[in-house]
Amino acid sequence: MKAKTISIEADGLKIKGTAERMVQLLAASVFAQALPPAANVQPVVVSAVPEIGQPWPGQGGINGGYIEARGDVPAHYLIFGAKDLGEFAWGRYQEKSEATSKWDGKANTDALIAAGGHPAAEAARAYSADGHSDFDLPAATQLYQAWAHDLITEGYYWSSSQRSAHNAFTVYFDGGLQLLNGKYYELRVRPVRRLFI
Repeated sequence: MKAKTISIEADGLKIKGTAERMVQLLAASVFAQALPPAANVQPVVVSAVPEIGQPWPGQGGINGGYIEARGDVPAHYLIFGAKDLGEFAWGRYQEKSEATSKWDGKANTDALIAAGGHPAAEAARAYSADGHSDFDLPAATQLYQAWAHDLITEGYYWSSSQRSAHNAFTVYFDGGLQLLNGKYYELRVRPVRRLFI
């Protein structure tokens, strides 16, 4: 048996549906107009975004700048750890890795951790601050953004972006050079995480 439909037209708007659905819509409309707003629903408050290079309270480090959405990764801010973790080898010299993204440090770090034997990525992933434990070894472009914003000013740092079986991308912060270094070298590591907005 086919359900009975009702049509309502007002001010050029026509709504058509089953009798049961129309009663539900009418009841919802009456309640929405008659009841006060829910007391337990707080308005969304956008917290102030600190200047680039300044600590971001509760986020585990300093604001590394805004990143537009790319691929399946939504827009976000980079949060760089406030300090270096030390010097580590990239690892697995003469072996190719799946860590080839120039912009996605999380995907690279996931690949390096899954393969094992990558001390720089393992140190970055083990880092935690302000209750956040989702840090990565920055991809080449993420690390270069730290240079562009003067977040790091000296030293050689590993990125998570592999160049070949023998080399991975690094940034020499004294001069802002992006280089390749042998995966067996021990270079500095600065962790990064993404704060989605």
